[in-house]
Amino acid sequence: MYKELIICTVIIIIIVTLDIFLQNYTKTSTMEIEELLSEIKESIENKDTDSQKDKLNELDKTWEEKHNKLAYYIEHDELEKVDSSIVKVRYFLENGDIPSAIAELETGKFVLKHIEDKYKFNFQNIF
Repeated sequence: MYKELIICTVIIIIIVTLDIFLQNYTKTSTMEIEELLSEIKESIENKDTDSQKDKLNELDKTWEEKHNKLAYYIEHDELEKVDSSIVKVRYFLENGDIPSAIAELETGKFVLKHIEDKYKFNFQNIF
């Protein structure tokens, strides 16, 4: 009986530790991507096309790095929503549809916030 209790305790500690680590990684990743989306929105509002292209390229590179790691433990549907928002933003900017690009930036931010909230370690998500 004592042996099983120790094993269960160790397993619970490992699960909680990993969840805290993954939650922190998710939070920092989503914040970094949200910040890039905000910078792109700011450059759109300032009509700075060079900055837009640089920020979009930076966003693509950063998202690719984060996506590969987040895909291990986050549903692919959620990540595909962010992917499609990024692609739509690029398309709308290339075609001069600024209002749609801004709307898609906000959609991307919303989905990222949703991912962060969905994978938080709290009682609502556990039960």
